[in-house]
Amino acid sequence: MLRLLKIEFDKLRYNKASRILILTYFILLVLIALFAVIKFDIGPVKFHLAEMGIFNFPYIWHFNTFVAGLLKFFLLLVIVSMVSNEYSNKTLKQNLIDGLSKKEFILSKFYMVLAFSLISTAFVFIVSLVLGYIYSSYTEFSIVFTDLEYLLAFFVKLVGFFSFGLFLGVLIKRSAFAVATMVVLFLIEFISWSVVSAYNRGTDLADNIYQYMPFKSLWNLIDEPGSRLSAVQALANQIEEDLSYDYAVHWYEIAIVLGWSALFIFLSYQLLKKRDL
Repeated sequence: MLRLLKIEFDKLRYNKASRILILTYFILLVLIALFAVIKFDIGPVKFHLAEMGIFNFPYIWHFNTFVAGLLKFFLLLVIVSMVSNEYSNKTLKQNLIDGLSKKEFILSKFYMVLAFSLISTAFVFIVSLVLGYIYSSYTEFSIVFTDLEYLLAFFVKLVGFFSFGLFLGVLIKRSAFAVATMVVLFLIEFISWSVVSAYNRGTDLADNIYQYMPFKSLWNLIDEPGSRLSAVQALANQIEEDLSYDYAVHWYEIAIVLGWSALFIFLSYQLLKKRDL
């Protein structure tokens, strides 16, 4: 495993575009945190996001993993370009000549998926912990380390998303077309879900069906945290709006995404195994 990871990190070290994308991703994570602590005073509009409780433990684990999950597209570009570059630069064929098997090639890419996901999760954990201890009104140990399942959900979400990108990269061989294909597949799934929802208003039919689809299953791992804020809940109570919602991370949602991840890696290997290089 370490040998395969070293090979991938060596390739990454000499890829300037990938280094820029990775750096941009982590800088944006930090900038979002800095943006949230800025006090806005624009005429009659005055608010401070940190004072709204978004950095309170344990809510911060939910909020930060949700926001960080929206930025995963930057690392997706790195994953897809890593695969496409193997074809365009002929390094895949050279690796196979040098003794690397096709199985080891796919495993090396999957190990990078796991590495990116783990590093991202650790980074979000550290940033959240620092911000929480600075701005949270609750710093008791039992409260701080409540709801850490959102970090697990975040890790699984990245693994599933990047595995999907890896599969499309192997299938299509061109990073731009692979990313475009993912966008198209997302739109197809979203539009079809919207149509089914519109024709079945008042029921959970659409959600019950689409919870097994790739993008919907990824989204279900970490539900939107906005309506969970105490300020939003208080406003909803004033206008007698019911915002009760199940924000928990469920084991079956994790299982669905892990199932898709395993399928994408398996299909990537099968494609490469049958392909004449």
